[in-house]
Amino acid sequence: MAATWSGPGEGERLWFLGTLATIKVPGEASDGRFALIEFLFPHGASPPLHTHPQDESYLVLEGALTIQAGADRFELEPGGAAVVPMGVPHTFRVDSETARVLVLSTPAGLERMVRDGSVSATTATLPPSDTPRPSPEEIAEIFRAHGQVNLGASLGSDDYY
Repeated sequence: MAATWSGPGEGERLWFLGTLATIKVPGEASDGRFALIEFLFPHGASPPLHTHPQDESYLVLEGALTIQAGADRFELEPGGAAVVPMGVPHTFRVDSETARVLVLSTPAGLERMVRDGSVSATTATLPPSDTPRPSPEEIAEIFRAHGQVNLGASLGSDDYY
């Protein structure tokens, strides 16, 4: 084991399902104990309600998210943080034009799923509209292979309390 670091703007940049994912610290650097990924999400981004075999922690750097975790729904703005324990059904929605969010996967694993569903990003921006994406069948298989179980719909733009 040796120290690992990534400076501002550094990391493994990937275009993942309409987002920019930058793996800042891969699981290999912590012997699988955790991975740290910085995401740039577009407005309205919202994955399906799902579970996976990792705790997922969020730290919002820029923008605003609504998070649904179990029976709880809350908003996070810059500086806000949350932890969703493994197995808790959750999703989120980007309420701002974009959001930059650090996601901590404990143990590591989310970064491997992101890698498997991504293409290398050629710029540190959201992907162009013609960026290749896995087919619905391929993404379902990627989720299955990494223990993500989709349970329901994403949070739509009209899904507010």
